Amino acid sequence: MVFMKILFISLGCDKNLVDTEMMLGMLTEKGHFITDDESEADVAVINTCCFIHDAKEESIQTILEMAELKKSGQLKALLVAGCLAQRYHEEIQTEIPEVDAIIGTTAIDAIVDALDEVLAGAGQNHVEDINRKPVYDKKRIVTTGGHYAYLKIAEGCDKHCSYCIIPKVRGNFRSVPMESLVAEAKSLVEFGAKELILVAQETTLYGMDLYGKKCLPELLHKLCEIPGLYWIRILYCYPEEITDELIETIMTEKKICHYLDIPIQHGTDKILKRMGRRTNQQEIRDIVEKLRREIPDICLRTTLITGFPGETQEDHEELYNFIDEMEFDRLGVFTYSPEEDTPAANFADQVDEEVKLDRQAELMELQQEIAFELAERMAGKVVLAMIEGKVPDENAYVARTYKDAPNVDGFVFVQTSRELMTGDFVQVKITGSYEYDLIGEIYDEFTE
Repeated sequence: MVFMKILFISLGCDKNLVDTEMMLGMLTEKGHFITDDESEADVAVINTCCFIHDAKEESIQTILEMAELKKSGQLKALLVAGCLAQRYHEEIQTEIPEVDAIIGTTAIDAIVDALDEVLAGAGQNHVEDINRKPVYDKKRIVTTGGHYAYLKIAEGCDKHCSYCIIPKVRGNFRSVPMESLVAEAKSLVEFGAKELILVAQETTLYGMDLYGKKCLPELLHKLCEIPGLYWIRILYCYPEEITDELIETIMTEKKICHYLDIPIQHGTDKILKRMGRRTNQQEIRDIVEKLRREIPDICLRTTLITGFPGETQEDHEELYNFIDEMEFDRLGVFTYSPEEDTPAANFADQVDEEVKLDRQAELMELQQEIAFELAERMAGKVVLAMIEGKVPDENAYVARTYKDAPNVDGFVFVQTSRELMTGDFVQVKITGSYEYDLIGEIYDEFTE
């Protein structure tokens, strides 16, 4: 058997990254090598995204760039996986003949066979039913540095929001069995992960399909029993699915970060209804108020879509005032992107692109003011932080607090002459802030 040097390019979300890590694990188990240098790669695998227009464009451009390397003879094989591959496999095969094989979202366990077939001159696509059971119990090559890792607890989504293509490329909501998740978590911790970040299209519904009830609290209790695990972070909790049991679990289990990502998408009843969301503004207010009452130090992150079809200036102003009042700790704003085969793409009253961008800028400017003020309020407080790395040529380290998810939130810059390692935990006294980031100094050694 000939072993290949494989360049793996992972695009899109953290859930896609978990798929990438499993494919990396399967390939290396068979003896293949992984490289991040395209000049020495024999094979390129691109794990694509198509959630919004910009992600689709990035995926297509990346495929075209690798196709040029294939045409030049530098690459022996080019494989394309992920959401774009699932959704547009026929178009990719027709328009970009340099692509040798396509692996759909539910067929990532076919990566080794797909590569073998291509190298044998008999490449074929592996695009399965999108409601096939999730792939799990596979070795992973963790690409996040090892001190934290994502744990994907479910696949697909049943919500069918009017703007979203995910159910058509990822299928219905399907949970990963709890025993498999606990075993995977233990393995990740054994290999150095001190923080596990739970992800799915919607984490709050975990277990409904397998066990007939919401089992996220039960899963969390089991994960908290794992020795050597310090932090558990929960992303993508739909507000209408947050139960009192989940809140109680977050309150009582010390390893669970007081942090929730709650994608609300908008703040006016009219637009929420047009989006097909399951909450109205008052219900969002109620759950936020309950979370802040029960867990006073909770950090809430959310995302919004601006410029949705039919959004008037009055709707925008209501959303602006709602965000001003709610003071979310973390907030991201996306402009609406019409996606093929979604109801919203055919709605009347599409909003002009320039108007979308102006509204996005206004909301982000407001959130910037809120975030900077919240950062200033942290001065004098002592927080636990995880070291992410050293600042070059300075006696300072980059770290994250419980309020900071990787790649989307800010940092705390810790000034110290002490030698620290990535993944170390330290108590930090916050001395100031700079925009979204905090500045602090070592306060004390961390002990469990």
